[in-house]
Amino acid sequence: MKTLYLECNMGAAGDMLMAALLELYPYPDQFLQTMNSLGIPGVNVKRCSVKKCGIMGTSILIEINGAEEGNSIISQNDEDLHIFHAPSHHVHHHVHDDEHEYCSEGTSLNDREHKPLDNQNHSTMQKITELITGLSVSGSVKSNALAVYELLASSEAQVHAISMDDIHFHEVGTLDAVVDIVGVCLLMELLGPEQVIVSPICVGNGHVKTSHGILPVPAPATAYMLRGIPMYSGNIHGELCTPTGAALIKHFADCFSYMPVMKVASMGYGMGKKDFEAVNCVRSYLGDCAEKNTPDEYAAELCCNLDDMTPEAIGYALQVLMENGALDAFVIPIQMKKNRPGQMLVCMCDHDRTSELAMLLLKHTTSTGVRQLSYKRYKLKSTITSQDTPYGEIRMKTSCGYGVVKIKPEYEDIVRCAKDHNVPFEAVSQAALLAKEKD
Repeated sequence: MKTLYLECNMGAAGDMLMAALLELYPYPDQFLQTMNSLGIPGVNVKRCSVKKCGIMGTSILIEINGAEEGNSIISQNDEDLHIFHAPSHHVHHHVHDDEHEYCSEGTSLNDREHKPLDNQNHSTMQKITELITGLSVSGSVKSNALAVYELLASSEAQVHAISMDDIHFHEVGTLDAVVDIVGVCLLMELLGPEQVIVSPICVGNGHVKTSHGILPVPAPATAYMLRGIPMYSGNIHGELCTPTGAALIKHFADCFSYMPVMKVASMGYGMGKKDFEAVNCVRSYLGDCAEKNTPDEYAAELCCNLDDMTPEAIGYALQVLMENGALDAFVIPIQMKKNRPGQMLVCMCDHDRTSELAMLLLKHTTSTGVRQLSYKRYKLKSTITSQDTPYGEIRMKTSCGYGVVKIKPEYEDIVRCAKDHNVPFEAVSQAALLAKEKD
């Protein structure tokens, strides 16, 4: 399976992701020519090779009306709530790229002067939509880009407690962000991965100076978008994951885990603008992975020991767990304290249901505590088909993966046919397997 793996040990920003993907694409100049002919007004996209910590990689440079991004004046008009400002809020570059201004201990927050811009230099979500839908790209690139912008806008609206209609994008920051977002969406289409896996994301630590004041790292909108996604602060001071980077990752990632077993065909280094003690990059891998890693391969196990419940009560507790989303629930005979024979009740479930099912375990059993473990599950992919047999139609489950194929008739159908024809269970099962084999 064609797999893209993104290593975000130094966070992620839109330009870094685009550069990391561009290093995987065999025709980079053709890509840049396409980007510069999309119809984004006043924008010129370039790439350059840079070395950080002795490692060569690619950096993306975006010129807007002849000036490199990040050097434009920003608005300080507090009468309007301008969500995306450049560079004090969202230039869609890393701290590395001046997305937010990092505030270290003892550093003056007034070390940069900004002049106000007129409100006409700001765009609404409607104008962003009109801009993207008018670009010379495929429908899938447009829909992906708009979905990423929706994530950005909805997250900003949530953390600032305003309507999405009230969000305004700074003109320069908008063009910069459109390039980052559309560029990543276009490269995803050109590379065509069947699955995208992303490492846990390093977000950095400290505080950043924004148009709203001094905010903690990660910025509130970034933190909101990364809910449910594994992240950590690390030892680097500064904003490592930007809102644009978070939105792109959240949109495209199929799952988050460490690098799976894969045969790597190519790799890339997408460099940020700033220098740190660690190489400031997103590293990308493109290759073949034997099996698709999906979130449901990870499961939680809840268990408790019981020595004072009746079989009827335990049976009811198991029923309640299964009815409320448990993947499986069962009991195992054990020897407990004071030489008492007992039962260990085990409940398998998805991680997002652990709290609810743990509460049900405590409610419907006599246990005063529940243990939780986490497991990775190796699952075969199953499909159901219908098979004609001498005894009637029977559903067949075919499970494949890891070089294994298993075929099994469904129990309920075998029982039904065995009763209807007054024949043994095994006779119907064998007839179903034989009919499937002949097909």
